[in-house]
Amino acid sequence: MKTVTEKSMHPKNSIEKINRTLPKKVNILMVDDHPENLLALEAVLNSPNYHLVSANSGKEALKCMLKQDFAVILLDVQMPGLNGFETAKLIKAREKTRHIPIIFITAISQDIEHVHKGYSVGAIDYIFKPFHTETLKQKIEQFVKIQQNHEENIIQTDREYTVELNEVNKKLDRTKLN
Repeated sequence: MKTVTEKSMHPKNSIEKINRTLPKKVNILMVDDHPENLLALEAVLNSPNYHLVSANSGKEALKCMLKQDFAVILLDVQMPGLNGFETAKLIKAREKTRHIPIIFITAISQDIEHVHKGYSVGAIDYIFKPFHTETLKQKIEQFVKIQQNHEENIIQTDREYTVELNEVNKKLDRTKLN
């Protein structure tokens, strides 16, 4: 009888557990059709703790999301092709990505209807250009902390289930031997 205890002791599984617990850079997706805006965001958010990923369209952003996970998305509203609202709808429609916080950063009208539309498609914040750099940095830091706490909770829950499963397997092994 092969138990979960034996399986969890496999070297590959041990390495995966170690990799999950090591601190790693947090992925942040920045989406804007103007390269100068992406450069400005990169300059503001540059940190050894972040891996900044740039996309210059909604379509490119969606492709990036298929390849990696993100802690937060900074999304321009006014873009050719898929605009920010349409991109956000598609992000929120997908099970794997619906939990990712979206912050709209835009230079378009500050009319309340645009802000409401942003929130209605899943944004958690709506920032107008020109933005205050320190405020943006602090918001991103907080969303990153939330994401890291969420991941830590998942790891802790996983550990607890593993311990519980190992105990059950030991009882089963003892029962089978008797």
